[in-house]
Amino acid sequence: MARAKQLAYELALPGPHAVLRGDLGLAGQPGVLFTPRSGRDLPAIAFGHGWLQPPLRYHGLMRHLATYGIVVAAPSTHQGPLGSHRLFAADLRTALQTCVSVRLGDGQVSISPDRLGLAGHCFGGGAAVLAAAEDPRVRAVATLAAAEARPSAVEAARHCRMPGLHVTAGLDLVAPAVANADKIARAWAGPVQVRELPKAGHLGFTEGRHWSQFLLPGKGERRTQRISRALLTAFFLKHLTGTDKFDELLDNDVKGAVIQQSPVLHPGV
Repeated sequence: MARAKQLAYELALPGPHAVLRGDLGLAGQPGVLFTPRSGRDLPAIAFGHGWLQPPLRYHGLMRHLATYGIVVAAPSTHQGPLGSHRLFAADLRTALQTCVSVRLGDGQVSISPDRLGLAGHCFGGGAAVLAAAEDPRVRAVATLAAAEARPSAVEAARHCRMPGLHVTAGLDLVAPAVANADKIARAWAGPVQVRELPKAGHLGFTEGRHWSQFLLPGKGERRTQRISRALLTAFFLKHLTGTDKFDELLDNDVKGAVIQQSPVLHPGV
């Protein structure tokens, strides 16, 4: 437990890599891109924003992952109230393809097609599950306060055999775990874990201020951002790069992040 706490503290701090920010629009898709300054055969994830949220509200998380050598691409499509989960899932898959196909970071960064993942918050979390079910290249999926989708993310989860991490917020009034992430996790066809942040609210994962706070309860929370950054960093480093350095964090409770469902293999039927 003490070791897990120490790892959570360490991984909440920036990693060793300098970071570049780019524009996905240069490759034909609106959005942003964060990469280490250089590196070959790096892992990459596509990140889906929450309902009504712009990618700007997750820049800290994306930059943090990039400091640990993980490229992050975040489409800025479907930000309106009637965004399509299905089409946004397709955009996430396109973002991954862009990472694989285009030399990034002034030509100094390349992505391994065998080290791809997906992540997302709320609306983007549900879309990430839909995308993962359709893309055999995806090796790991992490969601933050995932919301059910149309078509159903619960049904899509039955086809997701890669490892999954679903982080939930105990005070979430928008996408409560019992109706969303918990159901997705129970249907997951591969190893899966649910982590509850008991004192977190739905918007706790977001950064800065935004007009949507007049419609949605809550605001960004530093503690929630720190622990979710640590968990996602450990999860993707393990499953996209093969490191076991952070297993004690992934396998144990830490203050403010309680394991609700231990990693098990579900039948997905």
